[in-house]
Amino acid sequence: MIQARQLSKRYGRFTAVDAIDFSVAPGEVLGFLGPNGAGKSTTMRMLAGFLAPSGGSASVCGHDVVSAPLAARRALGYLPEGAPSYGEMRVRDFLAFVADAHGLDAATGARRVGEVVARLALETVLGQRIDTLSKGFRRRVALAAAIVHDPPALLLDEPTDGLDPNQKHDVRRLIRQMSRDRTIVISTHILEEVQALCTRAIVIAHGKLLADATPAEFEQRSRFHGAVSLRAGDSVAVRAALEGMQGVRAVEPDESGGRLIVFGAGGAELLAAVGERLTSRGVAFADAHLERGRLEDVFRSLTLGQGAR
Repeated sequence: MIQARQLSKRYGRFTAVDAIDFSVAPGEVLGFLGPNGAGKSTTMRMLAGFLAPSGGSASVCGHDVVSAPLAARRALGYLPEGAPSYGEMRVRDFLAFVADAHGLDAATGARRVGEVVARLALETVLGQRIDTLSKGFRRRVALAAAIVHDPPALLLDEPTDGLDPNQKHDVRRLIRQMSRDRTIVISTHILEEVQALCTRAIVIAHGKLLADATPAEFEQRSRFHGAVSLRAGDSVAVRAALEGMQGVRAVEPDESGGRLIVFGAGGAELLAAVGERLTSRGVAFADAHLERGRLEDVFRSLTLGQGAR
């Protein structure tokens, strides 16, 4: 549905996107992750046909974005970074204009505008000028414009930026619903977004693709995967009790505070062994569990030292 082959973008000697390859199948939600300036938005703009590639190719639903731009854009909904729109237009008029620009007839356009307005809870602002709206409402209007023509593929650049927690929940629920019969790419720097929405994720930095895996596979790469996390009132006693224990490599405070992380061989055996050891030594602890792994840890290990442009 969406494919990039050796896709590149250069500005003089500066390479913003460096020969990346990936494809997204129907029903997939791909998270596009990277530090600020890594090349995420540049890639999205090339996929959407707003920037011409310097090398390689990109296609949407089989339509090359350079040689068949109109067909590619008909198949695509695009929410750009910053959610640009015509601030002097009223919401109702803007959405009708976008529907008309996509070639929808009057009846179909009116029906689709009504559907996206209801989906994104825009009824209360239909008569307002866009430049008078809050950042959250402007984001929702831009998302409505991206899906008004009911495209089979979506590119969403920071779709929940500026939304409050309730609005984020609603937009994520909408994305999950749409993913049942669409291909979706979400560019984000919010790791929580990947865990909440994505079936797969790509990490890029300096325009280079560094990793491509499912969220579960990324978690398994984390040094925290299979480690034991626990609460203890006396961290010194815990460390003393576990010192020299077979299968335990290190005991470290959790950066989030209030917990200790026991690194070792991993798995249920480590959890049971740590619990038995602390109990036998009379060391109080609570809420011990195995860590699934942390995306932030993997993200940092992949991109640390890459820098951000």
